[in-house]
Amino acid sequence: MRRLPQPQRQKRFFALSFSILLAAACTSARYDWTYQDVSSRPVIPPDQAYPELFQSIQDQGVFDDQKQIVDAVPLQSPATIRADYLAQYQRKGFELKRFVADHFEIPPPAETHPTQSNASLRAHIDSLWPVLTRHYEQVPVYSSMLPLPYPYVVPGGRFRELYYWDSYFTMLGLAESGERQLIRQMLDNFAYLIDTYGHIPNGNRSYYLTRSQPPFFSLMVELAAQLEGDEAYRRYLPQLQKEYAYWMEGAQTLNNGTAIRHVVKLADGTLFNRYWDASDAPRQESWRHDRDTARQASNRPASEVYRDLRAGAESGWDFSSRWLGDRKTLATIRTTAIVPIDLNSLMYQLETTIALACQKNAMQSCTQTYSAHADRRKRAIERHLWNNGGYYADYDWKKGQLSNQITAATLYPLFTGVASPEHASLTAKTVQASLLKPGGLATTQIKNDQQWDAPNGWAPLQWIAVSGLRRYDQNQLAQTIGENFLGRINTLFKAKHKLVEKYDVEGSGEGGGGEYELQDGFGWTNGVTLKLLDLYPQKITTSH
Repeated sequence: MRRLPQPQRQKRFFALSFSILLAAACTSARYDWTYQDVSSRPVIPPDQAYPELFQSIQDQGVFDDQKQIVDAVPLQSPATIRADYLAQYQRKGFELKRFVADHFEIPPPAETHPTQSNASLRAHIDSLWPVLTRHYEQVPVYSSMLPLPYPYVVPGGRFRELYYWDSYFTMLGLAESGERQLIRQMLDNFAYLIDTYGHIPNGNRSYYLTRSQPPFFSLMVELAAQLEGDEAYRRYLPQLQKEYAYWMEGAQTLNNGTAIRHVVKLADGTLFNRYWDASDAPRQESWRHDRDTARQASNRPASEVYRDLRAGAESGWDFSSRWLGDRKTLATIRTTAIVPIDLNSLMYQLETTIALACQKNAMQSCTQTYSAHADRRKRAIERHLWNNGGYYADYDWKKGQLSNQITAATLYPLFTGVASPEHASLTAKTVQASLLKPGGLATTQIKNDQQWDAPNGWAPLQWIAVSGLRRYDQNQLAQTIGENFLGRINTLFKAKHKLVEKYDVEGSGEGGGGEYELQDGFGWTNGVTLKLLDLYPQKITTSH
C-alpha cells in the first residue's frame, strides 16, 4: 500500500471512502509505505524511537520549527535509522541535514487558503471547512500520527492534527454551517481516543499521549444533544465516566495537603484538579525551548521544570503569567502548584453532564453520585477560588495563597453555571473595568511576551465570556465583547483576507508572542466568528 494523499479540497472530502482516496494517490506517491489500522498501531514517540538522532536534530536547530521533525515520517524503521545514524555521525563529512532529508519525509510548509476578493467573512469560513478536514484512518506505521476512524477538522498552519479543546469551538462553527455529520464524526473520534488510550490526548500524535487538554468532551456531548436529542447523553455516558476517572485518578487514597497526578487535596480535605503531565522530560515538539528554560532555572531540578512546562501545555494557556512564579519569567513556571479556576469549572461541567446522562439512562444511584460530586465542587469553588476583590481566581495550593491576578479565566464559572448570581455580577463588573479592550477581551493584564497574556485576545476566551455573561443576563457586556472582537477579526480579514489564531485586542490586529510564528487557519477562530456573527450580525453589516 502507498501513503495517503494530501487532504482533498472538495467540500465533501470526508465522505469519500479511504480506498478511493488511496487509489487516486498511487500514481504520484513518492514512497511505498506499510500501514496499520486503528486497532494495531504501535505507539513510540520520536524521542524514544531514535533518541540520539532526535536530540542532535533539536540541539543543532536543523528546523526553525522544532515540531517539524516529530511530525516527519521515517522512511525506514526507527531502529534502522538509529543504527545508520550511530554508524555515520562521527565520520568525516557527515551532514546532519542531508541525513535527515535522506531518512525522513518532512511535512510541507503550511499554506494559506486563498480568498476571493469579494468573499464575505461567513462565506470564507464556510469554504475553509473542507480545506481543514482530514481523514487518516490508516497512517504509515512509523508516523507519530495516531490514526482515527472518522474525519476531523484541524486548526490550520503548523497544527496538522486534531486538538482536543480547539475542537469544541470548531464544532460550534460547524453547527452554524450545518455540518452535523462532521460534528458526530469528530465526537466519535474523541470517544474512540478515550476508549483506546484512557483519555483524550492533547492531539492525535504519539508525543502528546502523556497529557490531555482542558476537558471539553462533556460540552461536545451537550452540543450533540442540542442537535439530535437526549440519545447523545446515553450514547457517550461510558466515555464521559472514563474521562472523569482519568482526571480523578488517585483521589480516593490521597492524603490532605498533597497531590497526585491531576488531583489536589487541600489541608481541609477539599478536592480540586490541576494540570499535570505523565512525563518530566522536555516536550518533543519544543525540545530546545524547554532545555533552554530549564537551564535558566538553576535552582530547580530540570525534571520539575519540564513537568510544569508540560502541564502548562495541557492547560492550553502555553504560556501565561498565570503559571509563572514571578509573573514574567518562564523559568519560574509552577503550573502543577496551581489549582486553576477554569479547569475546576470544566470539571463541574463534566460532573453535571454525567449526572444528566445517568438520569437519561434511568440510573438513579449514578445520578445521585455525580450530582453530589458537582455540589461539593461548587461549594469548594465558592469557598476557595473566590477573591473578595470581585472575581474568581486560581489558588496556589503549595503556598496556600489565592491569586490576586485578574484573567479571562475568571469567566469560566459563568460559562459552566457554577457561579453564584451575586459573584457572577461582581465578576462582570471586574472584567469590564480590567480586561475589556477595543478589540475584545484581553487574556490578562500583564504584558510579558507570553502569548496567553496581554495584549492578545483568543477566540475561545471571547466565546466563554460572551456565553457565560449571557447565561447570567449580563447581555450588554457580552455584546460589547462580542462586537469588539468581531470588529477586530473583520478589520484584519478585510486587510489581509485571512483569519488567525490570536489577535491583538489593544492594537492593530494580529497577536504575537509565544514559541512559534502566528498561524493562519484557524479552526477555533472560524467557529467562534460564526457564533458571534449570528448573535451580533449588525456589527459586520455596519462596518462595511
